[in-house]
Amino acid sequence: MTLPLNTLKSQILEDVKSAMRARDQKRLTALRLITAAIKQIEVDKRIEMDDQAVLAVLDKMVKQRRDSLEQYQAAGRDDLAAQEKFELDLIAVYLPEALGEDELAELIKQAVVEAGASSIRDMGAVMNILRGQVQGRADMKAVSGAVKAQLGA
Repeated sequence: MTLPLNTLKSQILEDVKSAMRARDQKRLTALRLITAAIKQIEVDKRIEMDDQAVLAVLDKMVKQRRDSLEQYQAAGRDDLAAQEKFELDLIAVYLPEALGEDELAELIKQAVVEAGASSIRDMGAVMNILRGQVQGRADMKAVSGAVKAQLGA
């Protein structure tokens, strides 16, 4: 049995081939960074990554790019900041549509009820419920802050 061709990983690999055919070196380099990160985890853990795991990798890469972008802009390194921005925009193509504030607030409310959370000590249980629902669709740091606020920390 073969894997469906519409998986996130296969889409990224197809885009690598397209970039090679188009001789788009900048895009190809950025796409290869993504495939290398995925392959590294697959080799280390001896697994075949599904879409959820690939989203986690992309989410981590987005966080790294945002941090680097801030640092490069603060240091006045516009050339490096431009490269980080390009990579950030490219990775964002593969992420699902971002959650709106209202949607996120509703998901947090549901997770708090589902976990039976009443204080900040229950935050881990709430975050575990939310992680699968918001991975790649919201900044986990912001989600964490919103959960803290909801639980009255």
